[in-house]
Amino acid sequence: MGRTTRLDPATATALLDLLPHVADPAALTSWVRGGNGLVGWGRVAEHRSHGDERFADAQAWWHEVAASAVVRDDVEVSGTGPVAFGSLTFSADSAHDSVLLVPEVIVGRRGEDAWVTTLTLAPNVPGTPVLTSQEPPQAPLGVAYTDGPLDAPGYAAAVAEAVARIGAGDLDKVVLARSLEVLADAPIDVRWLLQRLAQRYDNTWAFAVDGLVGATPEMLVRLERGLVTSRVLAGTIQRSGHDEKDLALAASLARSSKDLEEHEYAVRSVADALAAHTSSMNVPESPFVLHLSNVMHLATDVTAVARPEVTSLDLAASLHPSAAVCGTPTATAGVMLAELEQMDRGRYAGPVGWMDTRGDGDWGIALRCGAYDAADPSRMTLYAGCGIVAGSDPASEVAESVAKFLPMREALGAR
Repeated sequence: MGRTTRLDPATATALLDLLPHVADPAALTSWVRGGNGLVGWGRVAEHRSHGDERFADAQAWWHEVAASAVVRDDVEVSGTGPVAFGSLTFSADSAHDSVLLVPEVIVGRRGEDAWVTTLTLAPNVPGTPVLTSQEPPQAPLGVAYTDGPLDAPGYAAAVAEAVARIGAGDLDKVVLARSLEVLADAPIDVRWLLQRLAQRYDNTWAFAVDGLVGATPEMLVRLERGLVTSRVLAGTIQRSGHDEKDLALAASLARSSKDLEEHEYAVRSVADALAAHTSSMNVPESPFVLHLSNVMHLATDVTAVARPEVTSLDLAASLHPSAAVCGTPTATAGVMLAELEQMDRGRYAGPVGWMDTRGDGDWGIALRCGAYDAADPSRMTLYAGCGIVAGSDPASEVAESVAKFLPMREALGAR
């Protein structure tokens, strides 16, 4: 049973401030950008899956939940009523879970529409909770970092090996990731991370799903009332912090044959994947430069019209893994990155987002993120990856990976 009621927009001007303090970071959910989005807490239902059928299993479970849910919805826009937040593994071979979860309380805002949805397994319709700003989160204490399986020299060597194999004709592109292990003196408050990420990177989506938290600039796919949107990011340059120099860097990125080649592969893979699920599509001829706080990316927004009965999770499944997070050809790149990275990515670079009972939803790519240790909230693993093509330079790729760790390190208090 459940109910969605309209809120005064002033109540939801700072969605992240409404998240309560909890001992378990996996109990809080978020998908927020520029003050709009969804946050949730508690859990009334969840589904975990593995392997090649993880997307299909999740979709089938959510279809059953949506069909049986009895919810009074007084707002009726995308994101109202029951919502499943999801985070799925990058690889079918991962030892980690793919998860869909339904919070007990969901607060949303989109422009002048604001609402709260309360869900329960009890037979009675739940009341509307009183929403107030919570006690501010505490900063992480005594944060220390150690390298994952690849330190900087090890990552440079992996890049060099990938470039050699690309030169030999084995593949066109591969995306190689590395990790950092985080240990703090006390549990790390997920609300602190989300608020810092949202403040510093306000044109990304600050997300938290089942202990995976980050700020992604990349919308894998959005479905809203039949309109499909996918933002492709591939090709990156670090910002200098000086406006005039950054303009020159943006111009050099837009002319870079290496980055344009990488971007073309990524756009092509998205367009090809969407074609089977859409009736028309628009793919811009040239990318634009997306300016983030610490880096700039080549970006292309692909739009299309979805075929009837297609859901946002169907679209996410068709797009994953794109060339932007795996490589080209996908199967060859997937085998190579598993070998060279020497780690299980878990849910890093997998789809993360939400879906409502209409099938509408947002699914981003879990980038610029970290995963909590399920047994110890003072521990996290951070991830960052770079696209490698024939013209890639190992030292430059190491520097790019360091830049991509920066959002999470800043949120954790690094200076």
